[in-house]
Amino acid sequence: MKVSVLAPVADGVTADPEWMAAFAGHLEQCGFESIVVVEHTVLVTRYDSVYPYDSSGRVGLAADCPIPDPLDLLAFLAGRTTTLGLATGVLVLPNHHPVVLAKRAASVDALSGGRLRLCVGVGWLREELEACGADFENRGRRADEQLAVLRALWADQPHGASHHGEFFSFDNVMCYPKPIAGERLPVHIGGHSRAAARRAGRLADGFQPLGVAGPQLASLIALMRDEAASAGRDPAALEVSLGHAVNKIDAERAESLVDQGADRLVLSMPSTVDIGQAKDVLSECAQRLSLIA
Repeated sequence: MKVSVLAPVADGVTADPEWMAAFAGHLEQCGFESIVVVEHTVLVTRYDSVYPYDSSGRVGLAADCPIPDPLDLLAFLAGRTTTLGLATGVLVLPNHHPVVLAKRAASVDALSGGRLRLCVGVGWLREELEACGADFENRGRRADEQLAVLRALWADQPHGASHHGEFFSFDNVMCYPKPIAGERLPVHIGGHSRAAARRAGRLADGFQPLGVAGPQLASLIALMRDEAASAGRDPAALEVSLGHAVNKIDAERAESLVDQGADRLVLSMPSTVDIGQAKDVLSECAQRLSLIA
């Protein structure tokens, strides 16, 4: 079982270099597999979109909450750690041009020694996507093509990569450095929809279903595996990452998540701006899960 932790998002925390460096360093010392960081390129003061992971339909963040760019934050943390995995969860794919994203992700991966994992999604906040120049209605088709572009640019192609699709087109381009694993840099799909499950099965290395449990979760995982098999891929090779809370998870609950298909836990932190308290919570969790003696 791999156990990762979602970095807290709060004023005075997420964009504080010393806080985040201490947090990531303690994760590494405690034996956690990776740190996961979120993305919002922008938040908006007024929006009509419905946040799908809370019954209120509203995201629990102030529009002026400092949220660093996820790849820049991971690059910074790569320099303050040595073995800790570096993951996005979730990078909003429509916000990014895939040629530029391929370069940025490959650079973080190469410079960190192959520690990057991308978990991407299509986004829920229409106003954010539109501010970034993306069409909310076609973001699913665009995401499929973006994933193809990323793989093409990460692959070793002596004459350069070429691509001609609905949204992107180029010929004979070279993108270096390559990720350590080349075109197999792990890309997971985050989301709660059947479209996300199908995309994970067809195109990705894993699935992080968000905010679902019980029969709905089982249905999404089964759909992902069916889609992988239909695409001629090995369903068993795809990882599933399931969420829980750092301060509530224990060995029994972890085993229950494994029974539901989890290969990795992505644990959320309780709200705190005190790094000492955060470290204590992490240490206690690591002991409960036998990550440290």
